[in-house]
Amino acid sequence: MTRSIGVIGMGYVGLTLTAALARKGFTVHGVDVQPSVVDALNRGRPHIYEPGVAETLAEYGGRTVHIDTALPRGVLDAAVICVSTPVDEHTRRPDLTNLAAAARQVAEACAPGTLVVVRSTVPVGASRRVVLPPLRSAWGEVRLVMAPERTIRGQALLELVELPQIVGGLDQPSLAAGLDLFGELAQRLVPVSGLETAELAKLANNCHTDLIHAYGNEVALIAEQHRLDPLEVIRAANVDYPRPDLARPGYVGGGCLSKDPYIMLSGAGARPPFLVEPARRLNEFLPVHVARTVVELIRQERGATQGARLAVLGWAYQGWPPTDDMRGTPIAAMMPVFSEAGLTVLGHDPLVPDAVVRQYGGEPVSIDKAFSDTDAVLVVNDHPDYRAILPGAVLGAGRPAVVFDSWRILDEDALTAAGVRYAGIGYLPRGAAV
Repeated sequence: MTRSIGVIGMGYVGLTLTAALARKGFTVHGVDVQPSVVDALNRGRPHIYEPGVAETLAEYGGRTVHIDTALPRGVLDAAVICVSTPVDEHTRRPDLTNLAAAARQVAEACAPGTLVVVRSTVPVGASRRVVLPPLRSAWGEVRLVMAPERTIRGQALLELVELPQIVGGLDQPSLAAGLDLFGELAQRLVPVSGLETAELAKLANNCHTDLIHAYGNEVALIAEQHRLDPLEVIRAANVDYPRPDLARPGYVGGGCLSKDPYIMLSGAGARPPFLVEPARRLNEFLPVHVARTVVELIRQERGATQGARLAVLGWAYQGWPPTDDMRGTPIAAMMPVFSEAGLTVLGHDPLVPDAVVRQYGGEPVSIDKAFSDTDAVLVVNDHPDYRAILPGAVLGAGRPAVVFDSWRILDEDALTAAGVRYAGIGYLPRGAAV
Protein backbone atom coordinates (compact mmCIF):
# COMPACT_ATOMS: atom_id res chain seq x y z
CA MET A 1 0.00 0.00 0.00
CA THR A 2 1.28 3.49 -0.91
CA ARG A 3 1.49 5.54 2.28
CA SER A 4 4.16 8.25 1.84
CA ILE A 5 3.55 10.64 -1.03
CA GLY A 6 5.39 13.67 -2.38
CA VAL A 7 3.34 16.40 -4.04
CA ILE A 8 5.35 18.80 -6.18
CA GLY A 9 3.67 22.18 -6.54
CA MET A 10 1.54 23.75 -3.83
CA GLY A 11 -0.79 25.65 -6.12
CA TYR A 12 -4.50 24.92 -6.22
CA VAL A 13 -4.09 21.38 -7.62
CA GLY A 14 -1.27 20.29 -5.34
CA LEU A 15 -2.53 21.87 -2.14
CA THR A 16 -6.02 20.45 -2.40
CA LEU A 17 -4.63 17.01 -3.24
CA THR A 18 -2.31 17.26 -0.22
CA ALA A 19 -5.27 18.02 2.03
CA ALA A 20 -7.40 15.23 0.56
CA LEU A 21 -4.62 12.66 0.93
CA ALA A 22 -3.93 13.73 4.51
CA ARG A 23 -7.60 13.20 5.33
CA LYS A 24 -7.27 9.64 4.00
CA GLY A 25 -4.37 8.84 6.31
CA PHE A 26 -1.39 9.38 4.00
CA THR A 27 1.83 11.08 4.99
CA VAL A 28 2.30 13.89 2.48
CA HIS A 29 5.47 15.83 1.69
CA GLY A 30 4.45 18.96 -0.18
CA VAL A 31 7.00 20.92 -2.20
CA ASP A 32 6.99 24.45 -3.54
CA VAL A 33 9.79 26.61 -4.95
CA GLN A 34 8.46 29.76 -3.29
CA PRO A 35 9.76 30.06 0.31
CA SER A 36 6.89 32.42 1.18
CA VAL A 37 4.35 29.75 0.24
CA VAL A 38 6.23 27.10 2.21
CA ASP A 39 6.42 29.36 5.26
CA ALA A 40 2.74 30.28 5.11
CA LEU A 41 1.62 26.67 4.78
CA ASN A 42 3.85 25.56 7.65
CA ARG A 43 2.12 28.22 9.76
CA GLY A 44 -1.25 26.82 8.72
CA ARG A 45 -2.12 29.76 6.50
CA PRO A 46 -3.00 28.60 2.98
CA HIS A 47 -2.26 31.16 0.27
CA ILE A 48 -5.40 30.22 -1.67
CA TYR A 49 -9.00 30.06 -0.51
CA GLU A 50 -10.58 26.62 -0.64
CA PRO A 51 -13.07 25.33 1.95
CA GLY A 52 -11.55 22.71 4.23
CA VAL A 53 -7.88 23.27 3.40
CA ALA A 54 -7.03 25.51 6.36
CA GLU A 55 -8.80 23.15 8.74
CA THR A 56 -6.90 20.18 7.32
CA LEU A 57 -3.56 21.94 7.69
CA ALA A 58 -4.43 22.81 11.29
CA GLU A 59 -5.18 19.16 12.04
CA TYR A 60 -2.38 17.42 10.13
CA GLY A 61 0.33 20.05 9.61
CA GLY A 62 3.64 19.01 11.18
CA ARG A 63 2.27 15.52 11.87
CA THR A 64 1.49 13.88 8.54
CA VAL A 65 1.72 16.95 6.29
CA HIS A 66 5.19 18.40 5.78
CA ILE A 67 5.92 21.30 3.44
CA ASP A 68 9.40 22.16 2.16
CA THR A 69 11.24 23.50 -0.89
CA ALA A 70 12.50 20.04 -1.96
CA LEU A 71 11.44 16.42 -1.79
CA PRO A 72 12.85 14.23 0.99
CA ARG A 73 15.26 11.63 -0.37
CA GLY A 74 14.50 7.93 -0.53
CA VAL A 75 11.33 7.82 1.59
CA LEU A 76 8.48 8.25 -0.91
CA ASP A 77 6.23 5.57 -2.31
CA ALA A 78 4.84 7.98 -4.90
CA ALA A 79 5.54 11.45 -6.27
CA VAL A 80 2.73 13.50 -7.81
CA ILE A 81 3.63 16.34 -10.16
CA CYS A 82 1.16 19.23 -9.79
CA VAL A 83 3.19 22.14 -11.13
CA SER A 84 1.76 24.91 -13.28
CA THR A 85 1.91 24.69 -17.07
CA PRO A 86 1.23 28.31 -18.04
CA VAL A 87 0.48 29.53 -21.53
CA ASP A 88 2.54 32.39 -22.94
CA GLU A 89 0.28 35.43 -23.27
CA HIS A 90 1.75 36.34 -26.66
CA THR A 91 2.42 33.03 -28.42
CA ARG A 92 -0.30 31.02 -26.63
CA ARG A 93 2.17 28.14 -26.42
CA PRO A 94 2.35 26.15 -23.15
CA ASP A 95 5.51 26.51 -21.08
CA LEU A 96 6.55 23.09 -19.77
CA THR A 97 9.64 24.32 -17.93
CA ASN A 98 8.11 23.59 -14.51
CA LEU A 99 7.06 20.13 -15.62
CA ALA A 100 10.58 19.25 -16.77
CA ALA A 101 12.13 20.64 -13.57
CA ALA A 102 9.73 18.62 -11.42
CA ALA A 103 10.56 15.44 -13.32
CA ARG A 104 14.28 16.02 -12.75
CA GLN A 105 13.69 16.62 -9.03
CA VAL A 106 11.75 13.38 -8.73
CA ALA A 107 14.47 11.48 -10.61
CA GLU A 108 17.14 12.80 -8.23
CA ALA A 109 15.26 12.48 -4.93
CA CYS A 110 13.31 9.26 -5.38
CA ALA A 111 14.33 5.65 -5.80
CA PRO A 112 13.59 3.32 -8.70
CA GLY A 113 10.17 1.81 -8.18
CA THR A 114 8.62 5.06 -6.95
CA LEU A 115 5.29 5.63 -8.66
CA VAL A 116 5.32 8.95 -10.53
CA VAL A 117 2.02 10.66 -11.26
CA VAL A 118 1.53 13.55 -13.67
CA ARG A 119 -1.44 15.59 -12.50
CA SER A 120 -0.63 18.87 -14.23
CA THR A 121 -2.58 19.66 -17.39
CA VAL A 122 -0.28 19.01 -20.35
CA PRO A 123 -0.43 18.71 -24.14
CA VAL A 124 -1.08 15.22 -25.45
CA GLY A 125 2.23 13.36 -25.38
CA ALA A 126 3.98 15.56 -22.79
CA SER A 127 4.07 12.95 -19.99
CA ARG A 128 5.94 10.58 -22.29
CA ARG A 129 8.04 13.24 -23.99
CA VAL A 130 8.99 15.49 -21.03
CA VAL A 131 8.56 13.51 -17.81
CA LEU A 132 9.61 10.00 -18.80
CA PRO A 133 13.15 10.64 -20.16
CA PRO A 134 14.82 11.94 -16.97
CA LEU A 135 13.18 9.19 -14.93
CA ARG A 136 14.27 6.47 -17.35
CA SER A 137 17.77 7.90 -17.53
CA ALA A 138 18.11 7.83 -13.74
CA TRP A 139 16.27 4.60 -12.94
CA GLY A 140 15.90 2.43 -16.02
CA GLU A 141 12.51 0.92 -15.21
CA VAL A 142 9.80 3.52 -14.54
CA ARG A 143 6.29 3.41 -13.12
CA LEU A 144 4.49 6.42 -14.57
CA VAL A 145 0.81 7.38 -14.75
CA MET A 146 -1.23 10.36 -15.86
CA ALA A 147 -4.14 11.07 -13.48
CA PRO A 148 -5.60 14.49 -14.32
CA GLU A 149 -7.15 16.84 -11.79
CA ARG A 150 -10.74 17.81 -12.69
CA THR A 151 -12.13 19.61 -9.63
CA ILE A 152 -13.94 22.93 -9.44
CA ARG A 153 -12.94 25.77 -7.14
CA GLY A 154 -14.93 25.74 -3.93
CA GLN A 155 -15.68 22.00 -3.99
CA ALA A 156 -12.26 20.43 -4.48
CA LEU A 157 -12.00 18.32 -1.33
CA LEU A 158 -15.42 16.84 -1.99
CA GLU A 159 -14.85 16.25 -5.69
CA LEU A 160 -11.42 14.66 -5.17
CA VAL A 161 -13.33 11.85 -3.47
CA GLU A 162 -16.60 11.83 -5.39
CA LEU A 163 -15.53 12.52 -8.99
CA PRO A 164 -14.42 9.51 -11.02
CA GLN A 165 -10.62 9.51 -11.26
CA ILE A 166 -9.16 8.85 -14.71
CA VAL A 167 -5.86 6.93 -14.64
CA GLY A 168 -3.67 6.11 -17.63
CA GLY A 169 -0.40 4.22 -17.29
CA LEU A 170 2.87 3.87 -19.16
CA ASP A 171 2.36 0.12 -18.96
CA GLN A 172 0.29 -2.40 -17.03
CA PRO A 173 2.43 -2.35 -13.83
CA SER A 174 2.24 1.46 -13.84
CA LEU A 175 -1.52 1.41 -14.29
CA ALA A 176 -1.95 -1.12 -11.49
CA ALA A 177 0.11 1.05 -9.12
CA GLY A 178 -1.83 4.17 -10.08
CA LEU A 179 -5.17 2.46 -9.53
CA ASP A 180 -3.95 1.20 -6.14
CA LEU A 181 -3.03 4.74 -5.08
CA PHE A 182 -6.15 6.54 -6.27
CA GLY A 183 -8.38 3.69 -5.15
CA GLU A 184 -7.64 4.83 -1.61
CA LEU A 185 -8.79 8.36 -2.44
CA ALA A 186 -11.56 8.33 -5.05
CA GLN A 187 -14.79 6.34 -4.90
CA ARG A 188 -14.65 5.40 -8.58
CA LEU A 189 -11.74 4.83 -10.96
CA VAL A 190 -11.68 5.05 -14.75
CA PRO A 191 -8.65 3.16 -16.08
CA VAL A 192 -7.71 4.05 -19.65
CA SER A 193 -5.32 2.55 -22.16
CA GLY A 194 -2.38 4.91 -21.79
CA LEU A 195 -0.86 8.23 -20.76
CA GLU A 196 -2.06 10.06 -23.85
CA THR A 197 -5.68 8.96 -23.42
CA ALA A 198 -5.73 10.40 -19.90
CA GLU A 199 -4.08 13.62 -21.10
CA LEU A 200 -6.64 14.13 -23.85
CA ALA A 201 -9.57 13.23 -21.57
CA LYS A 202 -8.71 16.13 -19.26
CA LEU A 203 -8.39 18.56 -22.16
CA ALA A 204 -11.60 17.24 -23.71
CA ASN A 205 -13.51 17.94 -20.50
CA ASN A 206 -12.36 21.54 -20.17
CA CYS A 207 -12.55 22.43 -23.84
CA HIS A 208 -16.06 21.00 -23.99
CA THR A 209 -17.05 23.29 -21.12
CA ASP A 210 -15.50 26.23 -22.96
CA LEU A 211 -17.45 25.32 -26.10
CA ILE A 212 -20.75 24.96 -24.25
CA HIS A 213 -20.43 28.38 -22.65
CA ALA A 214 -19.23 29.94 -25.89
CA TYR A 215 -22.46 28.85 -27.56
CA GLY A 216 -24.54 30.38 -24.79
CA ASN A 217 -22.59 33.59 -25.26
CA GLU A 218 -23.11 33.41 -29.02
CA VAL A 219 -26.87 33.17 -28.52
CA ALA A 220 -26.74 36.15 -26.15
CA LEU A 221 -24.84 38.31 -28.62
CA ILE A 222 -27.35 37.48 -31.37
CA ALA A 223 -30.25 38.21 -29.02
CA GLU A 224 -28.68 41.56 -28.20
CA GLN A 225 -28.74 42.55 -31.87
CA HIS A 226 -32.50 41.87 -32.00
CA ARG A 227 -33.28 43.40 -28.59
CA LEU A 228 -34.42 40.03 -27.28
CA ASP A 229 -33.89 38.63 -23.79
CA PRO A 230 -31.30 35.83 -24.13
CA LEU A 231 -32.41 34.20 -20.89
CA GLU A 232 -35.97 33.97 -22.19
CA VAL A 233 -34.67 32.46 -25.43
CA ILE A 234 -32.51 29.92 -23.61
CA ARG A 235 -35.20 29.00 -21.07
CA ALA A 236 -37.71 28.43 -23.86
CA ALA A 237 -35.25 26.31 -25.83
CA ASN A 238 -34.49 24.14 -22.79
CA VAL A 239 -38.03 23.38 -21.54
CA ASP A 240 -38.42 19.59 -21.59
CA TYR A 241 -36.24 19.33 -24.67
CA PRO A 242 -34.40 15.99 -24.61
CA ARG A 243 -31.08 17.22 -26.00
CA PRO A 244 -28.32 18.96 -23.97
CA ASP A 245 -29.41 22.22 -22.37
CA LEU A 246 -28.14 25.52 -23.70
CA ALA A 247 -25.87 27.29 -21.24
CA ARG A 248 -26.63 30.70 -19.81
CA PRO A 249 -24.37 33.45 -21.08
CA GLY A 250 -21.46 34.38 -18.84
CA TYR A 251 -17.74 34.83 -18.47
CA VAL A 252 -15.50 31.79 -18.85
CA GLY A 253 -12.25 32.17 -16.95
CA GLY A 254 -10.21 30.51 -14.24
CA GLY A 255 -6.87 28.80 -14.32
CA CYS A 256 -8.06 25.91 -16.51
CA LEU A 257 -10.59 27.15 -19.04
CA SER A 258 -8.54 30.21 -19.92
CA LYS A 259 -5.49 28.14 -20.93
CA ASP A 260 -6.45 24.51 -21.56
CA PRO A 261 -7.87 25.18 -25.05
CA TYR A 262 -4.44 26.49 -26.03
CA ILE A 263 -2.80 23.44 -24.49
CA MET A 264 -5.10 21.24 -26.56
CA LEU A 265 -4.29 23.23 -29.69
CA SER A 266 -0.54 22.91 -29.08
CA GLY A 267 -0.75 19.12 -29.08
CA ALA A 268 -3.48 18.64 -31.66
CA GLY A 269 -1.17 17.57 -34.47
CA ALA A 270 -0.93 18.69 -38.08
CA ARG A 271 -4.66 19.32 -38.52
CA PRO A 272 -5.85 22.13 -36.19
CA PRO A 273 -9.22 21.63 -34.46
CA PHE A 274 -12.17 23.41 -36.05
CA LEU A 275 -14.01 24.53 -32.89
CA VAL A 276 -11.65 24.99 -29.96
CA GLU A 277 -9.88 28.21 -30.93
CA PRO A 278 -12.95 30.16 -32.17
CA ALA A 279 -14.84 29.26 -28.98
CA ARG A 280 -11.97 30.50 -26.84
CA ARG A 281 -11.75 33.72 -28.85
CA LEU A 282 -15.47 34.32 -28.34
CA ASN A 283 -15.19 33.79 -24.59
CA GLU A 284 -12.20 36.14 -24.44
CA PHE A 285 -14.14 38.72 -26.46
CA LEU A 286 -17.11 38.76 -24.09
CA PRO A 287 -15.51 40.75 -21.21
CA VAL A 288 -14.24 43.33 -23.71
CA HIS A 289 -17.68 43.57 -25.30
CA VAL A 290 -19.33 44.03 -21.91
CA ALA A 291 -16.80 46.70 -20.93
CA ARG A 292 -17.46 48.62 -24.14
CA THR A 293 -21.21 48.26 -23.61
CA VAL A 294 -20.95 49.61 -20.07
CA VAL A 295 -18.93 52.58 -21.29
CA GLU A 296 -21.54 53.33 -23.97
CA LEU A 297 -24.42 53.04 -21.50
CA ILE A 298 -22.68 55.49 -19.18
CA ARG A 299 -22.15 57.85 -22.11
CA GLN A 300 -25.83 57.65 -23.05
CA GLU A 301 -27.05 58.26 -19.51
CA ARG A 302 -24.45 60.78 -18.37
CA GLY A 303 -23.43 62.49 -21.61
CA ALA A 304 -19.71 61.76 -21.10
CA THR A 305 -17.51 59.09 -19.56
CA GLN A 306 -14.47 61.08 -18.43
CA GLY A 307 -14.40 61.13 -14.64
CA ALA A 308 -17.44 58.86 -14.24
CA ARG A 309 -17.34 56.49 -11.27
CA LEU A 310 -17.92 52.80 -12.00
CA ALA A 311 -18.23 50.23 -9.21
CA VAL A 312 -17.29 46.69 -10.22
CA LEU A 313 -18.65 43.96 -7.95
CA GLY A 314 -16.83 40.65 -8.25
CA TRP A 315 -13.13 40.58 -9.15
CA ALA A 316 -12.48 36.85 -8.84
CA TYR A 317 -13.24 34.93 -12.02
CA GLN A 318 -16.08 33.06 -10.30
CA GLY A 319 -18.63 33.89 -7.63
CA TRP A 320 -20.19 30.48 -7.06
CA PRO A 321 -18.72 28.34 -5.66
CA PRO A 322 -16.92 31.28 -3.99
CA THR A 323 -13.22 31.73 -4.74
CA ASP A 324 -10.46 34.31 -4.57
CA ASP A 325 -8.91 33.03 -7.81
CA MET A 326 -7.96 35.87 -10.18
CA ARG A 327 -6.69 33.66 -13.01
CA GLY A 328 -8.68 34.38 -16.14
CA THR A 329 -10.68 37.08 -14.37
CA PRO A 330 -12.87 39.21 -16.68
CA ILE A 331 -11.68 42.41 -15.02
CA ALA A 332 -8.21 42.00 -16.55
CA ALA A 333 -9.62 42.45 -20.07
CA MET A 334 -12.10 45.12 -18.97
CA MET A 335 -9.75 47.54 -17.24
CA PRO A 336 -7.99 48.83 -20.40
CA VAL A 337 -11.41 49.71 -21.86
CA PHE A 338 -12.42 51.55 -18.69
CA SER A 339 -9.09 53.38 -18.50
CA GLU A 340 -9.35 54.53 -22.11
CA ALA A 341 -12.82 55.93 -21.38
CA GLY A 342 -11.51 57.87 -18.39
CA LEU A 343 -13.56 56.01 -15.79
CA THR A 344 -12.65 55.86 -12.13
CA VAL A 345 -13.07 52.20 -11.21
CA LEU A 346 -14.08 51.14 -7.70
CA GLY A 347 -13.92 47.49 -6.73
CA HIS A 348 -15.50 45.04 -4.31
CA ASP A 349 -15.13 41.30 -3.83
CA PRO A 350 -15.99 39.29 -0.71
CA LEU A 351 -12.82 37.19 -0.96
CA VAL A 352 -10.30 39.16 -3.03
CA PRO A 353 -8.09 41.37 -0.82
CA ASP A 354 -8.15 45.14 -1.27
CA ALA A 355 -4.48 45.03 -2.26
CA VAL A 356 -5.34 42.83 -5.25
CA VAL A 357 -8.16 45.16 -6.30
CA ARG A 358 -5.64 48.01 -6.26
CA GLN A 359 -3.12 45.89 -8.16
CA TYR A 360 -5.62 45.59 -11.01
CA GLY A 361 -6.28 49.33 -11.02
CA GLY A 362 -9.36 49.62 -8.80
CA GLU A 363 -10.04 51.39 -5.54
CA PRO A 364 -11.82 49.30 -2.88
CA VAL A 365 -15.43 50.21 -2.13
CA SER A 366 -18.26 48.83 0.01
CA ILE A 367 -21.48 47.49 -1.51
CA ASP A 368 -23.42 50.36 0.06
CA LYS A 369 -21.13 52.98 -1.47
CA ALA A 370 -21.23 51.18 -4.80
CA PHE A 371 -24.98 51.82 -5.03
CA SER A 372 -25.07 55.26 -3.41
CA ASP A 373 -22.02 57.11 -4.68
CA THR A 374 -21.33 56.04 -8.27
CA ASP A 375 -22.50 56.64 -11.82
CA ALA A 376 -22.72 52.96 -12.71
CA VAL A 377 -22.44 49.48 -11.21
CA LEU A 378 -21.15 46.41 -13.02
CA VAL A 379 -21.80 43.02 -11.39
CA VAL A 380 -19.17 40.63 -12.75
CA ASN A 381 -19.65 37.48 -10.69
CA ASP A 382 -22.55 35.83 -8.87
CA HIS A 383 -21.22 35.60 -5.32
CA PRO A 384 -24.02 34.92 -2.79
CA ASP A 385 -23.44 38.34 -1.23
CA TYR A 386 -24.49 39.92 -4.52
CA ARG A 387 -27.50 37.65 -4.94
CA ALA A 388 -28.67 38.90 -1.53
CA ILE A 389 -28.57 42.60 -2.48
CA LEU A 390 -31.91 44.37 -2.03
CA PRO A 391 -31.96 47.50 -4.23
CA GLY A 392 -34.29 49.34 -1.86
CA ALA A 393 -31.80 48.88 0.96
CA VAL A 394 -28.69 50.03 -0.89
CA LEU A 395 -29.81 52.72 -3.33
CA GLY A 396 -29.02 56.16 -2.02
CA ALA A 397 -29.54 59.72 -3.21
CA GLY A 398 -26.50 59.38 -5.45
CA ARG A 399 -27.81 56.20 -7.03
CA PRO A 400 -26.14 54.92 -10.22
CA ALA A 401 -27.69 55.74 -13.58
CA VAL A 402 -26.78 52.26 -14.90
CA VAL A 403 -26.57 48.78 -13.40
CA PHE A 404 -25.11 46.12 -15.68
CA ASP A 405 -25.94 42.81 -14.03
CA SER A 406 -23.89 40.18 -15.86
CA TRP A 407 -25.62 37.24 -14.16
CA ARG A 408 -29.13 38.79 -13.91
CA ILE A 409 -29.26 38.17 -10.16
CA LEU A 410 -30.54 41.57 -8.98
CA ASP A 411 -34.15 42.73 -8.84
CA GLU A 412 -34.62 44.34 -12.25
CA ASP A 413 -38.09 45.68 -11.47
CA ALA A 414 -36.93 47.39 -8.28
CA LEU A 415 -33.97 48.99 -10.04
CA THR A 416 -35.94 50.25 -13.01
CA ALA A 417 -38.70 51.54 -10.71
CA ALA A 418 -36.00 53.59 -8.98
CA GLY A 419 -35.00 55.14 -12.30
CA VAL A 420 -31.89 53.01 -12.83
CA ARG A 421 -31.20 51.67 -16.31
CA TYR A 422 -30.76 47.91 -16.09
CA ALA A 423 -28.84 45.73 -18.55
CA GLY A 424 -27.09 42.38 -18.74
CA ILE A 425 -25.09 40.20 -21.10
CA GLY A 426 -26.97 40.32 -24.39
CA TYR A 427 -29.80 42.20 -22.66
CA LEU A 428 -30.44 45.88 -23.40
CA PRO A 429 -34.15 46.38 -22.80
CA ARG A 430 -34.36 50.12 -23.46
CA GLY A 431 -32.34 52.93 -24.97
CA ALA A 432 -30.33 53.52 -28.10
CA ALA A 433 -28.30 50.84 -29.82
CA VAL A 434 -24.94 50.00 -28.25
